[in-house]
Formats: sequence, C-alpha cells, structure tokens
Amino acid sequence: MNTTDWLGFIGVTMILLAYILNVTKKVSINDNSFILLNLIGAGIACLASVLLKYVPFIILEGVWTLISLMSLVKKYVTNDSI
Repeated sequence: MNTTDWLGFIGVTMILLAYILNVTKKVSINDNSFILLNLIGAGIACLASVLLKYVPFIILEGVWTLISLMSLVKKYVTNDSI
C-alpha cells in the first residue's frame, strides 16, 4: 500500500468508527467525538481522493467534511455544548 492508500484507509476507518459508535449507541450525533471523527476522517479521505484525482469522491468527502465542520461550528456558536 502506498501513502494515498493509507490516507484513504485511515479516513474511511474514522468515518466508519463514528457510524458504528452511533449505531451501537456509544455516542450520539451531537457528541464532539462523533463530529470530529467525521470531520477529520472525511478530510483525510478527501485528501486521498484529491491525490487519486477521483472527482466523485472528492465531492462526496468534501461535502461530508464541510457538513461536519458546519455542525461543529454551529454547536459552539449556539452554545449547544452547555
């Protein structure tokens, strides 16, 4: 496996971990760990897609990253963390 493969693997693993933890009720969608696993995982997976020049997944992971970032910002701007 090359660096791009490892980046994609790590990113997707983080996204899947967030999903599994949510489905098994270990974390909720409002938990920082869920949001950050999605944000960082999608960002890394997006980087791997950029390196592969695979536009469909650049769009998918880019949007996933932006939505996760917006969720994190909204949480702290509206003081949902309290």
